[in-house]
Amino acid sequence: MSEHKTEQTPATPPAGRPAAGSGGGGGRPRMMVDLDPSGQVTGREGDRSNRQFMNYAFFKLDPAFRRLPQAERDEIRAEFQAAAEGWVADAPAAKGLIQRPYSLVGVRGDVDFMLWRIAFDVREFQEAQARLNRTRLMGYLTQPYNFVSMNKRSQYVNRVEGSGHGLEVLPGQGQFLFIYPFVKTRAWYDLTPHSRQGMMDEHIHASAPFKGVRINTSYSYGIDDQEFVVSFDSDYPQEFVDLVHRLRYTEASMYTLQDTPMFTCVKKELAEVLTDLG
Repeated sequence: MSEHKTEQTPATPPAGRPAAGSGGGGGRPRMMVDLDPSGQVTGREGDRSNRQFMNYAFFKLDPAFRRLPQAERDEIRAEFQAAAEGWVADAPAAKGLIQRPYSLVGVRGDVDFMLWRIAFDVREFQEAQARLNRTRLMGYLTQPYNFVSMNKRSQYVNRVEGSGHGLEVLPGQGQFLFIYPFVKTRAWYDLTPHSRQGMMDEHIHASAPFKGVRINTSYSYGIDDQEFVVSFDSDYPQEFVDLVHRLRYTEASMYTLQDTPMFTCVKKELAEVLTDLG
């Protein structure tokens, strides 16, 4: 898919990138979209607008699968692939379903692959998983991690470019996707809005040179254990490592409670992902 747009918002350290719509010449982006996130001053009503949900579903293979005859393994993988791809292919385009497969074979011991799903209705993830559960391969798979989150506009960055003004996330085309759940300390929420904004200004400024890293920030308040799930799409792992290292020195990083486990996911076609399993 071409013309992918991502919400480039630094809502969570230890990584980020300046928002689109920033001033020319590499200057600092315009910010302070919402300095009253609690709603206590403005008394804002709840927002019921349509938003994208994210599902990062990680799978681990039982080695018993590799002891099956080759022909049987090929048949089982093909069945699983048809079920997974059918979730998108069989749905009306208006539903806006998106799925991206990634392999973690050889780069992480507790998971083998990940399916990144995006939908406007969280119940679509149930349909996606139900299709997989009816395949024989799921009898050999467990799910050590399964994160659910929702996209929404960052309160720190004024994104003025792209459909939905930062409210629509489409997965990028980088060779790698770096993912982790994220939780802030309670002390972060006790800071004044201007204090938080100042720290995020520093955060954005420090990350500005790393233009080969694109961030997708999504929010999990009330719908999963973590507060955020952040994923970074890039062709350059070395740039991402240097970005995370640099942001360890920013003041906002002092308010990180949890940013693990971290996953390095390699983008591949689903057939390749399943072949990696053996």
